[in-house]
Amino acid sequence: MLFEIKSNPADHKATGEVMVPNYNAEEFDTSSLQRKRQSLVRDICGLSISNLCHYLQHTLSATVIQPLLSKHNILFEAATQLIFRFLSSPSKFLLTTVLDLDAAAIHSVIMRLYLALFFFLASLQVTLSKDIEHGLLLVNGAKAKAETGDNFICATIDWWPPECNFGVCSWGHSSIVNLDLSRPLLAKAIQALKPLRIRLGGSLQDQVVYNVGNLKSTGHPFQKMKNGLFGFSKGSLHMQRWDELNHFFNKTGAIVMFGLNALIGRHKINNTNNVWEGAWDPTNAYDFIKYTVSKGYKIDAWEFGNELSGTGVRASVDVAQYGKDVINLKRILDELYKNSRFKPLLVAPDGSYDKEWYNKLLQLSGPGVINVLTHHLYNIGRAIDTHLLERILDPDKLSEAETTFRNLSETIQKHGPWASAWVGESGGISWSGGRDVSDTFVNSFWYLDQLGMASTYNTKVYCRQSLIGGNYGLLNTSTLAPNPDYYSALLWHRLMGKKVLGVSTDISLPFLRTYTHCSKERAGVTLLLINLSNQTQFILNVKNHVTVKTNEVAKFREEYHLTPKDNNLRSQTMVLNGIPLKLTNKGDIPTMDPVHNNVKSSIHIAPLSIAFIVYLNFDAPACARH
Repeated sequence: MLFEIKSNPADHKATGEVMVPNYNAEEFDTSSLQRKRQSLVRDICGLSISNLCHYLQHTLSATVIQPLLSKHNILFEAATQLIFRFLSSPSKFLLTTVLDLDAAAIHSVIMRLYLALFFFLASLQVTLSKDIEHGLLLVNGAKAKAETGDNFICATIDWWPPECNFGVCSWGHSSIVNLDLSRPLLAKAIQALKPLRIRLGGSLQDQVVYNVGNLKSTGHPFQKMKNGLFGFSKGSLHMQRWDELNHFFNKTGAIVMFGLNALIGRHKINNTNNVWEGAWDPTNAYDFIKYTVSKGYKIDAWEFGNELSGTGVRASVDVAQYGKDVINLKRILDELYKNSRFKPLLVAPDGSYDKEWYNKLLQLSGPGVINVLTHHLYNIGRAIDTHLLERILDPDKLSEAETTFRNLSETIQKHGPWASAWVGESGGISWSGGRDVSDTFVNSFWYLDQLGMASTYNTKVYCRQSLIGGNYGLLNTSTLAPNPDYYSALLWHRLMGKKVLGVSTDISLPFLRTYTHCSKERAGVTLLLINLSNQTQFILNVKNHVTVKTNEVAKFREEYHLTPKDNNLRSQTMVLNGIPLKLTNKGDIPTMDPVHNNVKSSIHIAPLSIAFIVYLNFDAPACARH
């Protein structure tokens, strides 16, 4: 018996023991060659599973075998070539190979062939259980259907002190006031996404006082308080810390958005609801912004409050009063920045989208007051939910968010065409994210799908909760090592341009999600392909909606295939083209190199995988660089 494959059908993990005939190289002299070759063919084809050679030859293609060999990191390039020749015609391969080699080399060939076949057979059972769906992707590059902002990728840093949810304390020292800014990896991670937009804000921002100007109290850190908003007392931001933050962001090239306290001066009506009334007191914010301007700190955007729209989360403000207050903030910004060449954006309301409330806000505040209309999105569920993984892989669940993007776009078109739509905060899973979900590979299915979907509705910026902190941080809270979603964000940042193109497919299955953009800072287009199916491999051909100028078409395309380590969806290690992504020995972000394939060949998207496909010089008039 040459191969004995022992497998467990329950978990589809195959293990095997290789038993190789003891061929003596000395036996293969030229005089005995003709007598030995037929025996050699019989031995190799006499595997324990029925007629393996014939089965492999007629059932499997090289496109199936090649990923398997790469997956197992077989370093015998010659053996890989032998496999393809062998499967094409086993008898012809063996006879010609034996004739071409001397006696010593024949033994080596056989050993390598057995080893390559062993690795192949170890993955055979899983591979054969997959379905294959062929399809066509038609890219319409004639005209852009939407457009993002220049700096679409954004991440947040929150105010949370060491905070626990459902017994999991995931925040550590990751907040605006206690994050260690001296750690080299933090700067490297931000600089790799340069310029990364960073939103400073979150649930506790409406309890923050700024220790500046005429403030009578020196302020205290956040403390646990039973009846406090979100269970905490008021907290403070000292100007020494504000200086440190701005120096750090200037060094790393970050673009900063800061969320102001919009509850100061108001009071809660009663203990039966979360409605707050009264006008906003701008005194502390005025002094804080004045200090910021005097120091020359470039804050790209000032945000007014956190999650106060509609019914709010823990607090809400009537839209009529909020509209008056946001006009007041606009007046303050105009006054304090009147002598500055740089004019910051005014961002509001940074809460859950409520159609009636948002419509009225734009109507009441009027043209030119609110530059950016932001909303928050946690569409997968709460951290305590036991079905988070299934929800992320459910195409219908992912598509539910499209209603919000569409409605917000309509709100802006009808009531505030001067404003842009941003996602001010989104972590998918609320209450600090899902442990062993938000920080693992599976979350990239949700995250990248969100980026693609938001783009198609002219969302200019998408702020991920969080850069660090909680279970949903792009960086590990303790080590700062990148989680899988960090690499997803980095690939988007490097490959996807501003202009969004139309793409259609003849595939009826809902598990293939497709998004197409003009490539970033170079000619061509980039496709984002997300396969949510655990069973189906998609084999795709891409065609242009317009006539292709053949003399400009590149011969190769770039491919970035993302999978989890060991095929474990909860792995915290992302694999790019078969190579695990991890920090270098010097603590640097690893290089992320593509593989190159013939531009005319089909694209293979494995089950439960994600791919960025870059077509160079793709003839798309919408992407023409002037």
